Amino acid sequence: MPPAHVLVPLDGSPLADDALEHALETFDCRVTVLNVVAPLDSAMSEGGLLEPGEDRREAASERADNLVARARDQAAAVDRTVETAVETGDPADTILAYVDDHDIDHVVMGGHGGSRNELARRLLGTVATAVVGEAPVTVTVVR
Repeated sequence: MPPAHVLVPLDGSPLADDALEHALETFDCRVTVLNVVAPLDSAMSEGGLLEPGEDRREAASERADNLVARARDQAAAVDRTVETAVETGDPADTILAYVDDHDIDHVVMGGHGGSRNELARRLLGTVATAVVGEAPVTVTVVR
Protein backbone atom coordinates (compact mmCIF):
# COMPACT_ATOMS: atom_id res chain seq x y z
CA MET A 1 0.00 0.00 0.00
CA PRO A 2 1.43 3.42 -0.92
CA PRO A 3 2.13 5.84 1.91
CA ALA A 4 -0.36 8.50 2.92
CA HIS A 5 2.11 10.76 4.73
CA VAL A 6 5.83 11.03 3.94
CA LEU A 7 8.35 12.80 6.15
CA VAL A 8 11.49 14.34 4.64
CA PRO A 9 14.02 15.55 7.23
CA LEU A 10 16.06 18.46 5.85
CA ASP A 11 19.48 19.54 7.02
CA GLY A 12 20.48 21.86 4.19
CA SER A 13 22.66 19.31 2.42
CA PRO A 14 22.41 18.45 -1.28
CA LEU A 15 21.43 14.88 -0.34
CA ALA A 16 18.50 16.19 1.71
CA ASP A 17 17.40 18.25 -1.31
CA ASP A 18 17.68 15.09 -3.42
CA ALA A 19 15.56 13.23 -0.84
CA LEU A 20 12.83 15.88 -1.12
CA GLU A 21 12.97 15.70 -4.91
CA HIS A 22 12.68 11.91 -4.74
CA ALA A 23 9.71 12.08 -2.36
CA LEU A 24 7.87 14.63 -4.50
CA GLU A 25 8.47 12.63 -7.70
CA THR A 26 7.69 9.22 -6.21
CA PHE A 27 4.81 9.71 -3.79
CA ASP A 28 1.47 11.32 -4.56
CA CYS A 29 0.52 12.01 -0.96
CA ARG A 30 0.97 14.43 1.91
CA VAL A 31 4.64 15.40 2.37
CA THR A 32 6.04 17.10 5.44
CA VAL A 33 9.55 18.51 5.58
CA LEU A 34 11.18 18.68 8.98
CA ASN A 35 14.23 20.65 9.97
CA VAL A 36 15.70 19.71 13.33
CA VAL A 37 17.69 22.41 15.05
CA ALA A 38 20.18 20.79 17.40
CA PRO A 39 20.31 22.58 20.76
CA LEU A 40 23.12 25.09 20.74
CA ASP A 41 24.85 23.35 23.62
CA SER A 42 24.89 19.94 21.91
CA ALA A 43 27.88 18.43 20.15
CA MET A 44 25.88 18.20 16.88
CA SER A 45 25.50 21.99 16.60
CA GLU A 46 28.02 24.73 16.14
CA GLY A 47 27.08 25.72 19.69
CA GLY A 48 28.88 22.60 20.84
CA LEU A 49 32.07 24.28 19.68
CA LEU A 50 31.23 27.94 20.07
CA GLU A 51 29.55 29.97 22.81
CA PRO A 52 25.75 29.67 22.56
CA GLY A 53 24.72 33.32 22.48
CA GLU A 54 21.54 35.00 21.26
CA ASP A 55 23.20 35.68 17.88
CA ARG A 56 23.72 31.93 17.40
CA ARG A 57 20.09 31.19 18.34
CA GLU A 58 18.85 33.77 15.84
CA ALA A 59 21.16 32.43 13.14
CA ALA A 60 19.95 28.86 13.75
CA SER A 61 16.32 29.98 13.62
CA GLU A 62 16.91 31.96 10.44
CA ARG A 63 18.69 29.01 8.83
CA ALA A 64 15.75 26.71 9.69
CA ASP A 65 13.27 29.20 8.25
CA ASN A 66 15.33 29.44 5.06
CA LEU A 67 15.51 25.66 4.71
CA VAL A 68 11.75 25.17 4.95
CA ALA A 69 11.11 28.14 2.63
CA ARG A 70 13.48 26.60 0.09
CA ALA A 71 11.62 23.29 0.43
CA ARG A 72 8.31 25.05 -0.27
CA ASP A 73 9.87 26.61 -3.38
CA GLN A 74 11.27 23.25 -4.51
CA ALA A 75 7.80 21.70 -4.18
CA ALA A 76 6.09 24.62 -5.93
CA ALA A 77 8.47 24.19 -8.88
CA VAL A 78 6.83 20.79 -9.53
CA ASP A 79 3.29 21.99 -8.70
CA ARG A 80 3.26 20.40 -5.25
CA THR A 81 2.94 21.72 -1.74
CA VAL A 82 4.64 20.56 1.42
CA GLU A 83 3.85 21.00 5.05
CA THR A 84 6.77 22.28 7.10
CA ALA A 85 7.93 21.84 10.66
CA VAL A 86 10.92 23.00 12.68
CA GLU A 87 11.76 21.18 15.91
CA THR A 88 14.64 21.44 18.37
CA GLY A 89 16.45 18.41 19.73
CA ASP A 90 18.72 15.54 18.89
CA PRO A 91 18.18 15.00 15.15
CA ALA A 92 17.60 11.23 15.17
CA ASP A 93 15.46 11.25 18.32
CA THR A 94 13.41 14.18 17.05
CA ILE A 95 12.79 12.56 13.67
CA LEU A 96 11.70 9.32 15.34
CA ALA A 97 9.39 11.17 17.74
CA TYR A 98 7.89 13.12 14.84
CA VAL A 99 7.15 9.86 13.02
CA ASP A 100 5.34 8.53 16.09
CA ASP A 101 3.41 11.73 16.82
CA HIS A 102 2.24 12.68 13.30
CA ASP A 103 0.98 9.53 11.55
CA ILE A 104 4.01 9.31 9.28
CA ASP A 105 4.14 6.07 7.32
CA HIS A 106 7.31 6.59 5.26
CA VAL A 107 10.53 8.58 5.74
CA VAL A 108 12.72 9.71 2.85
CA MET A 109 16.06 11.17 3.90
CA GLY A 110 19.53 11.87 2.66
CA GLY A 111 22.34 9.68 3.93
CA HIS A 112 25.74 11.07 4.76
CA GLY A 113 28.84 8.96 4.79
CA GLY A 114 31.87 9.94 6.76
CA SER A 115 35.08 8.69 8.28
CA ARG A 116 33.52 6.44 10.92
CA ASN A 117 34.40 2.91 11.93
CA GLU A 118 31.17 1.00 11.35
CA LEU A 119 30.25 0.16 7.77
CA ALA A 120 26.59 1.21 8.07
CA ARG A 121 27.52 4.57 9.55
CA ARG A 122 30.08 5.10 6.82
CA LEU A 123 27.49 4.30 4.15
CA LEU A 124 24.51 6.13 5.61
CA GLY A 125 25.61 8.59 8.28
CA THR A 126 24.81 8.51 11.97
CA VAL A 127 21.35 10.13 11.87
CA ALA A 128 20.18 8.04 8.92
CA THR A 129 21.58 4.89 10.54
CA ALA A 130 19.68 5.58 13.75
CA VAL A 131 16.43 6.33 11.91
CA VAL A 132 16.73 3.24 9.68
CA GLY A 133 17.45 1.09 12.71
CA GLU A 134 14.68 2.40 14.95
CA ALA A 135 11.86 3.76 12.80
CA PRO A 136 8.61 1.78 12.90
CA VAL A 137 7.99 2.69 9.24
CA THR A 138 9.75 2.23 5.92
CA VAL A 139 12.77 4.50 5.44
CA THR A 140 14.23 5.34 2.05
CA VAL A 141 17.78 6.69 2.15
CA VAL A 142 18.86 8.77 -0.85
CA ARG A 143 22.58 8.76 -1.64
